[in-house]
Amino acid sequence: MGKTKRVVFLASGRGSNFSASIEFIRKKKLKLEPLALLTDNPEAKALTLAKKFGISTKVIPYSTYLSKLDYHRDLLHGVESYDPDLIVACGYMRILKPDFVARFRNKIINVHPSLLPAFPGLDSQKQALDYGVKVAGCTVHFVSEGVDTGPIILQKAIAIRPEWTEKELSLAILKEEHKILPLAIQLFCEDKLKIKERKVEILK
Repeated sequence: MGKTKRVVFLASGRGSNFSASIEFIRKKKLKLEPLALLTDNPEAKALTLAKKFGISTKVIPYSTYLSKLDYHRDLLHGVESYDPDLIVACGYMRILKPDFVARFRNKIINVHPSLLPAFPGLDSQKQALDYGVKVAGCTVHFVSEGVDTGPIILQKAIAIRPEWTEKELSLAILKEEHKILPLAIQLFCEDKLKIKERKVEILK
């Protein structure tokens, strides 16, 4: 196993995937140092969780920027200041700009509530129900310049029950996100992910 990995988290909301990841990291005693949580939302519940875990936070409030380019510049500089090995987007609701992705190529992972490439973008659970699919799920993938188009690391499928509402489907998927995102972080930490073109090989 290599050196201790330095990790920055990005979140915009409640932070349940952030919390699940930190708890997993500490339980497994991974060689991984959570450096900070960055958020675009000063009201994000993830900030309270980070404080509970004793993890540094940085708020870059998207709504206060007249120029969105300035926001993305400050986000890039903010993340660069930590010099991370890995960036974990867990419920971060902004699309990362191409210069950010290029700067941290193959070092950014994201969790998405669908079986990509199906239903990228927002409201994936509603898209799945409206389409009438019988199986939904979640995906952890490397972030590329497109929207939810990067190489897939892990996926988990669940059967949709006919009576489920969007909320019920979302909660069922979220439970699986809490499992596969921490596992993907562990695989990255242990240098077990190898990208070949757009495929990810998990090394033994």
